[in-house]
Amino acid sequence: MTAPFRVLAAGDRFIRAGLFRSELEDRLGDRVAVEELEFEWPDAPFGAVGEVDEASGDEDSLIAALAGKQAIVTQLAPLTERVLRESPDLRIIGVSRGGPTNVNVDAATRFGIQVVNVPGRNGIATAEMTLGLILAVTRRIPQTHQTLAAHEWHGEFYRADEVGMEIAGSTVGLLGAGAVGGHVATVLHAMGAEVLVFDPYLPAGRLDGIITRIDDIDELFRRSNLISVHARLTPETRHAVSAERLAMMPSGGFLVNAARGGLVDYDAVADAVDSRHLAGAAFDVFPTEPVDFGHRLFTLLAEGANIVMTPHIAGASRQTAIRAAAGVAEEVARHIDGAAPLHPLNTVGQEIAAR
Repeated sequence: MTAPFRVLAAGDRFIRAGLFRSELEDRLGDRVAVEELEFEWPDAPFGAVGEVDEASGDEDSLIAALAGKQAIVTQLAPLTERVLRESPDLRIIGVSRGGPTNVNVDAATRFGIQVVNVPGRNGIATAEMTLGLILAVTRRIPQTHQTLAAHEWHGEFYRADEVGMEIAGSTVGLLGAGAVGGHVATVLHAMGAEVLVFDPYLPAGRLDGIITRIDDIDELFRRSNLISVHARLTPETRHAVSAERLAMMPSGGFLVNAARGGLVDYDAVADAVDSRHLAGAAFDVFPTEPVDFGHRLFTLLAEGANIVMTPHIAGASRQTAIRAAAGVAEEVARHIDGAAPLHPLNTVGQEIAAR
C-alpha cells in the first residue's frame, strides 16, 4: 500500500486548520495524512518575517511542523528561504490567497517546490462589500444610524444640502474591472448606473453591454460622480487617485476604495473632503495597517465629515474561507495525481538546488 501524502494544514483564525483538513480529506481520503498548525491572525497582526511579508507565525515553529511533510496548505505561514531550505521533503505549497507575499517564490523554484494559489477567492465578498460602502457613503447610512443609537432624531438629514445621491442615473467610474470590479460593474449597471471602466488589461468583449470602456484615466475622473478603485497595486498604479485627478471630478462626487491603500493619496482625499469638493469617501484599506489614527481623515470623521471606514474586512466571508481551502485542496489532489496545477505561481524545472 502506498504511504499517504503528508500535508501540513497551517491555518489561522479565519481559515481554520480544520477546514483545510476537511477539504483535503473530502477529496483524498486516506491518501493524505494531515497534521494541523494554527496561527493567531487576525487576533494578532501579520507582518514581515524574514524576507516575506503579510505572514503569521515564526520560522522555527514552522520548520518543526514541516518535518517530513510533502505539502503545506496555508494562508499566512512564513515560507521564507530558510524555512524552505530546512524542509527537504516539501514538494508543493498551496497558498489560499491571491497574493502570495508570505512565500519566497524564487527560493521555492530553486528548490523544486511547486507554488500554487487561489486567485479570485474573495472576489464576490469584496465586490459585495464595495457595493455596501457605496450605498453607505452616498446615503450616509452610518451617520444616520449613529444618531438613532444616541437616541436622537435628526430631521436635517432630509434637507436639500444633506440628502444623498441615487445610483440610478449616476455615472460611476471603475479603476479596474477584474474579478471584483467586473461584479461591481454588473450590479451597478443593473441598478441603473452608467458604468465607465478604465482597465488596459480588460479582455476584449468582456462586460460588453454593461460598461463603457475609457482609454484615458483622466477622462474617467472628469466624467464620474463616483470613483470605485479595483486596480492592482503596481509602481505604475500607486497613487493613481491623486490630488490632480480628484480635482477633475465633478464637485460633490464620492470615492470608494476596497482594493489597496497604496492606490490612493489619502492626504489628497482629506483635502478634497475638507473642501467639500468630495461629498464623501469610503475605505476598507489604508496606506498602513493597522491604521494611523493620527491621520487627518480621522479628525475629519470626528468632526462629522461623510467618511465611512472599515478595517480591511471586504474579503472576509464564510464563503471566501471555504473557496480558499477548497482551492488549495484541489491543487494538492492534482499534484498527487500527476495533473498540471490550475493556478501555478512558478515553473519547477529539472535543475533543483540542493537544500
